Amino acid sequence: MSDSSINKIIEEFSHLPLEDKEYIAEIIKNQLVEGKRARLASRAEEARMNLEKGAVKTGTVEDMMEDLDRD
Repeated sequence: MSDSSINKIIEEFSHLPLEDKEYIAEIIKNQLVEGKRARLASRAEEARMNLEKGAVKTGTVEDMMEDLDRD
């Protein structure tokens, strides 16, 4: 979305009654939550697939620190 489109939306929003602004804000908030939830689910699925493929390491914090020191 271009800057001019965003500015238009903000400008139109500023002219709405408070109740409409609250309603729109709630819709946007819910969409953000759903988007974050979907992104988290996607990342969890990716992690699960990597675990199944054996593409992840397991170990203790000490093991991780040793690996970091070797790099």
